[in-house]
Amino acid sequence: MLVRTGNEVEGGSNSVAIRLDEEKFDKMDAATVNFIGKIRTPYKTTTDCPGQARPENGTARIELNEEMLPALKGIETKRHLQILYWLDKADRSILQCVPRWAENGEEYGVFSLRSPVRPNPIALSTVKLLSVEGTVLIVSALDCLDETPVLDIKPYIDQLK
Repeated sequence: MLVRTGNEVEGGSNSVAIRLDEEKFDKMDAATVNFIGKIRTPYKTTTDCPGQARPENGTARIELNEEMLPALKGIETKRHLQILYWLDKADRSILQCVPRWAENGEEYGVFSLRSPVRPNPIALSTVKLLSVEGTVLIVSALDCLDETPVLDIKPYIDQLK
C-alpha cells in the first residue's frame, strides 16, 4: 500500500512524497550485506554533495578493510571501476521526489533519477582508477557523503556495450 505524506524532501523543499507503507517496508530488510570498506569524500552533508560527480569535484579515496587486500590483486591494470556503495544516510521510503534541477517543481519516480533516495539505498558509479596504495584506491570523484560504506568493486569493461 502506498501512502502520501507531506514530509520534507532532500534539498529543503516541502514537497509531497510517495512513501512505502512502513510495515511492508520493514519486511524488505531480508538480505544481509557485508561492507568491505568506506569512501572518503569532502562531503559531510547532502547539501555539500554534488548531484553528479564530475572531474572538477576532485578525487575520492576508497579505503578497503585490510582483509580485502588479496581481492585487489591485478586491479592496478584496470583503468575504470564500477563502485557499488550503500547510501546509509538516504531516505529509503520515498518513491517520488522533486529533483534539484526540476524547474517546474514536477515530481519524478526515483527509478528515473540518480537521487540517493531509493527503496534500496544501493548506488553504482563508474570511476577512473588513479592509483592504488595498499588497500586504498584513489579514484575520480564520487557523489556520496564521507564515510559511505562500500559493497563491491568491479572492473568496468567497455567492450561489453
